Amino acid sequence: MSKIDLINPLVRRKIADVRAHPEAFWSREAQRLHWFRYWHKVFEWNYPERYRWFLGGETNLCYNALDRHVEGGRGGAAALIYANERGERQVYTYAHLLREVKRLAAALRGMGVQKGDRITIYMPVSPEAIMLMLAAVRIGAIHVVVFAGFGAQALASRMEASGSKLLFTSDVTYRKGKNVPLKGIVDEAMTLGGEAVERVVVLNRTGSDIPMVEGRDMTWEDFVAQGEEESDAFTLMEANEPAFIMATSGTTARPKLTVHCHGGYGVWIMSTGDWLFKLRPNDVWWATSDIGWIVGHSYIVYAPLMVGAATIAYEGALDYPGPENFAQLIETFGVTGIFTAPTAVRMLMSYGADPLRQADLSSLQRIVCAGEPLNAPAWEWLQKHVLHDTVPVIDHWWQTETGGPVIGNPYGLSMVPIKPGSAAIPMPGIEVGIVNLDGDELEANEKGILVLKKPFPGLTSTLWGEHDRYNRDYWERIPGQRVYFTGDAAHVDEDGYVWFAGRADEVVNVAGHRIGTVEVETALLTHPAVAEAGVTGRPDEVRGEVLSAFVVLKPGYEPSDELKQALRQAVRSTLGPIAVIGEISFVNMLPKTRSGKIMRRVLKAVILDKDPGDITTIEEVGSVEEARAAWEALKAQRSGQ
Repeated sequence: MSKIDLINPLVRRKIADVRAHPEAFWSREAQRLHWFRYWHKVFEWNYPERYRWFLGGETNLCYNALDRHVEGGRGGAAALIYANERGERQVYTYAHLLREVKRLAAALRGMGVQKGDRITIYMPVSPEAIMLMLAAVRIGAIHVVVFAGFGAQALASRMEASGSKLLFTSDVTYRKGKNVPLKGIVDEAMTLGGEAVERVVVLNRTGSDIPMVEGRDMTWEDFVAQGEEESDAFTLMEANEPAFIMATSGTTARPKLTVHCHGGYGVWIMSTGDWLFKLRPNDVWWATSDIGWIVGHSYIVYAPLMVGAATIAYEGALDYPGPENFAQLIETFGVTGIFTAPTAVRMLMSYGADPLRQADLSSLQRIVCAGEPLNAPAWEWLQKHVLHDTVPVIDHWWQTETGGPVIGNPYGLSMVPIKPGSAAIPMPGIEVGIVNLDGDELEANEKGILVLKKPFPGLTSTLWGEHDRYNRDYWERIPGQRVYFTGDAAHVDEDGYVWFAGRADEVVNVAGHRIGTVEVETALLTHPAVAEAGVTGRPDEVRGEVLSAFVVLKPGYEPSDELKQALRQAVRSTLGPIAVIGEISFVNMLPKTRSGKIMRRVLKAVILDKDPGDITTIEEVGSVEEARAAWEALKAQRSGQ
């Protein structure tokens, strides 16, 4: 019996219950939703066909997020709090938000949008965009939200792949004090792949003149006017009918269009919202992500509203107009729970603790992180130096494909001890394994690839228009086993905790020793000069591979040969002499996706002098050229010695 079993009887009972009686367990969990008709079968999977959950059950995500709270007497409770970096604030109660969503649902119907039609939303985190999402699922349409920082090609590819009927955008988004134009990007995207789009609806936020294409473009006001009188009508959706399409983040290759449905997705995010986050109606919940990512869908919009909490939608940079902005927002709104990314923690860490201490953080009850592993130095800084152990800082792991958390610390049930750097334990209903590429299952503390042994309600059951690719990329990767291939390298320790080392193709083989890039980055972060680090492998005739590191320094530190030696020693002290760093390059920024994930494949392409491939999801295109310039300078320096 593991230590987890000994200290968490409630967690143990949940895990044992779902393993012994899975269909009865998921039937009980599904009661978290309102169903208009119950299912006749909990689960069905005849491979290679799609698996299905709660067959025949009828529900609707929008009804669960809004109507049932208003009907239950909570219409006056705060539902959506919008804030931006310019100090603008709007609060919508559940009743007010429902009225606005009904108006947009009527307008969509007036535009001819029917059940199953797709609409693309290329807008910033804003009330209008969130209302559109809810209005679409209300009438059975399928929304495709594209992050409003992507370029024209990324937008065009998603519109084209989904076959969207309408495109919604705004003139600008706000970022670090600037108006970032969007309409021009839309116009370019329409020339690259918007054949199915019939109309483009434009929200004018600045009041300035916007070039409009006659016969194609229309104003937001004209769109809203298409709706007939407000109607309470919503569409009953069978549990396996799609609610939305969400593209993967693109850290690995061409993004895939995952499909999430009204039934299984709703059950999973409600269950994990309870088990992991302990979401409650009296929460003021702030997920600092963007609606263009799965985190924004699940934990800005759907799960908090379905629980009946107040959810914050924030537009802008967390550190603008100053690094104290993050803490001031917590105090202003009395935030009780935060979902943020390790990259955000490391960004705040680069400013030091003082900006966070300028506000009252006493309302906070928990902080959860995901997106990349929460390195132990970043965890310790936030947990110990900023929060002084008053609230837990909890890591967890999931993917766009899983809809919600899969591995984490079950704060809502009974927390397990935090092991800094570990994502903690599998959630109830999740059975994991660590295997090698030959399909051999590995023992505790052996590093391999994390696989999920069976489907669960939140897991996408297909890719939009590419079901064969879905089976091939996820369920047929491991010889002799039908398991879900996560693509992430990890090991499970003797207590059942999962430790991630990066993507499977990011594990570096140094003289026969497999070293995860995340492990090396974590070791570099132990040095006080390092704000961020990205690590990849370089071929080496003697060792097979050596490690190449790209390092961003904190303010006040300058690159030097002495600092490089100190960083090498920090890695050696942490990981031992096998962790040989061949080169260290200093840069001002790392190539990252818009969701904050380090694109290590781009760093590898730089050192191998190869085309980095699809980088439509990259945050700053200039980061690639900066990494390349730093690498070329390093090579020139070495050749001149």
